[in-house]
Amino acid sequence: MGNKINDPIARLMGLRYKSHPWHGIEIGDNAPEIVTAFIEMVPTDTVKYELDKTTGYIKIDRPQKYSTVIPALYGFLPQSFCGNAVADYCMQQSGRKDIVGDGDPLDVCVLTERDISHGDIIVNAKPIGGFRMLDGNEADDKIIAVLKHDVTYSGYNDVSEVPKAVINRLKHYFLTYKDMPESQEGEPISKKRVEIVATFGKDEAYEIIRRSLDDYKSHFQSLEDILSHV
Repeated sequence: MGNKINDPIARLMGLRYKSHPWHGIEIGDNAPEIVTAFIEMVPTDTVKYELDKTTGYIKIDRPQKYSTVIPALYGFLPQSFCGNAVADYCMQQSGRKDIVGDGDPLDVCVLTERDISHGDIIVNAKPIGGFRMLDGNEADDKIIAVLKHDVTYSGYNDVSEVPKAVINRLKHYFLTYKDMPESQEGEPISKKRVEIVATFGKDEAYEIIRRSLDDYKSHFQSLEDILSHV
């Protein structure tokens, strides 16, 4: 990627210690066509797991209120960042104003026919599209990919080829997974702000991935930048 943090000392440290999933793993030389994705959650998880940005460990964010579970592997792209370039593209494509990046790595769902029992793993995947999702005024795009060499899904090259039922399950999950428990008075603690304004294909997924990699390079220009961020 040509990033300043990818120097010999950083690579040597990676051989002696576990790499930080966000900063220490590379997305791959063939991105955006083939990417390395870090998986936080799998379809059997009934709690919301996410990366602790400081330590690099997986933490429990919250139990899911309802029985809905993620219908795919779910994680993020290493050394990506949703910043100004991602937000600008979201505004261009959606016609919305005042959108900002959510400040997180770019999310990805990976479709596979196989039962994978736990997260905290890396996989090679082929992006085929995604959802243009807004969380309030924040761009929160979800890339949809297929597991490389998967018998069922690897033949799909664009999200338009995937059965609608599969896409609708993913969409339903993301529209409901941030529903919060009720207060003692029976009122929701917070109002749902999430909306999916479009489903896009492979070419747009590639563009968003490229922009997220550029945003990462702009935001983290050195190891010192990473350490100060966490």
